[in-house]
Amino acid sequence: MLLGLTVNGSRWVMKMIYPLHYKELIFKYAENYNLDPYLVAAIIRTESKFYEKAQSGKNARGLMQIAPITGEWASKELSVKDYDEEMLFIPDLNIMIGCWYLDRLRMEFKNNLPLMLAAYNGGSGNVRKWLNDPRYSSDGMTLDHIPFLETKAYVDKVLKSYKIYNMIYR
Repeated sequence: MLLGLTVNGSRWVMKMIYPLHYKELIFKYAENYNLDPYLVAAIIRTESKFYEKAQSGKNARGLMQIAPITGEWASKELSVKDYDEEMLFIPDLNIMIGCWYLDRLRMEFKNNLPLMLAAYNGGSGNVRKWLNDPRYSSDGMTLDHIPFLETKAYVDKVLKSYKIYNMIYR
């Protein structure tokens, strides 16, 4: 009976649209880096739709779409043995690096989630520039406007997914 979908039935549909694959890894690294696992899931859904072999036109790789330069930096900081950028397709390493990087952004942008997400997508250097530009920030602490359309759409999409993940799974 399709018209009589129960709350549980609609929750099942929502879980199909907003899956929580790699749950153990997400929860493990979210806990290690003091992040909300549902935020990590929302980022993965937005970045790769949980496809571990995803690769962008800019060569970002894996579930959390880690750029090779970020992977190299993180692998040194995290003492990853025999690092190679092909390793970014390994879910365990990819989620670990993604969470490590998010934690760095959280510290840099003082837990301001929209700034963290804008930096994850558009680069922290760009976000710092925008915060210092009155065209984009009236107070130097929040962004009134994100000049990169892709980054603005990304932030909006992750925030929406994050809200939905919290509704479905929490």
